[in-house]
Amino acid sequence: MINFDALLTFIKAHERLNLWADSLEQNIARGLDPQRFGDLPGWLDTLAQLPTIKPEQVVLDESVSVSGKAGEQTLAEARAGLRALIPWRKGPYSIHGIEIDTEWRSDWKWQRIRDKIAPLKHRLVLDVGCGNGYHGWRMLGDGANRVIGIDPSPRFVVQFQAIKHFLGKHYPIDVLPLGIEHLPAELGAFDTTFSMGVFYHRRSPMDHLRELRATLRPGGQLVLETLVIEGNEGEVLVPEGRYAMMRNVWFLPSVPTMLSWMRKCGLRNPRVVDACTTNLEEQRSTDWMHFHSLDKFLDPDNPALTVEGHPAPLRAVFLAEAP
Repeated sequence: MINFDALLTFIKAHERLNLWADSLEQNIARGLDPQRFGDLPGWLDTLAQLPTIKPEQVVLDESVSVSGKAGEQTLAEARAGLRALIPWRKGPYSIHGIEIDTEWRSDWKWQRIRDKIAPLKHRLVLDVGCGNGYHGWRMLGDGANRVIGIDPSPRFVVQFQAIKHFLGKHYPIDVLPLGIEHLPAELGAFDTTFSMGVFYHRRSPMDHLRELRATLRPGGQLVLETLVIEGNEGEVLVPEGRYAMMRNVWFLPSVPTMLSWMRKCGLRNPRVVDACTTNLEEQRSTDWMHFHSLDKFLDPDNPALTVEGHPAPLRAVFLAEAP
């Protein structure tokens, strides 16, 4: 089983996070319950059998990579273990010469926002809906003291642990099998909270904004990336069916609408710092993610539309501070 002892010790000793300690172990156990997730025992077995390769050089500031000396057999075992955890969606990673070409070029997104957010040096960071934790490693590379990622998918938790195994287990970063609803109300502990690619999956946008605000200490910064539409204040797309082949898409606001919602939920100085249309080079199928990707989600005759006839994915990044 995955060991979270170092994180639990940190949380219990923290003046604000200790509010989380009582429920956390139980929620982790539920999030990694093999009876709830039939594939989980196989993934955990894969994790346990990954070979050990001593990391000689780790890079986190401009990529997520590790290199060391290993024989061909060891590298073959490492590659087989990592491929057993396909699909890999966020990345890319370079693990002892094994290039994990993920569905998303998450490094491009990070490059667009890293100089626009408050510096992460010495900060305690929460990453909501973090996937396999790629951005968390980049946050550490930019100086964060500790990063806690949460994502309810156990596959992503195991993928993160595989990367952590090869990079070295002493790094102050964890990915927990939880949703934001498992955090105590009004926690008020984090210096920076990220929510990237989560907002449009939430049935109640106002509740999610209030949940995010409640994770932050006074003056802490929210970094929120979501799908938006072109339009004026008050305009929102609520797809009746799917959006870009996704079932669980609820609200795509215009930028002015999103700013209004953030103000209404008590966030200070909301602003948009980046907006761009997702292109076929940033999100695509690869040898490490075989399933359909963006090229199958767009109208083949008009890539400005999704296959359902909605505006093609436009993503914006918003910043705001907690009062």
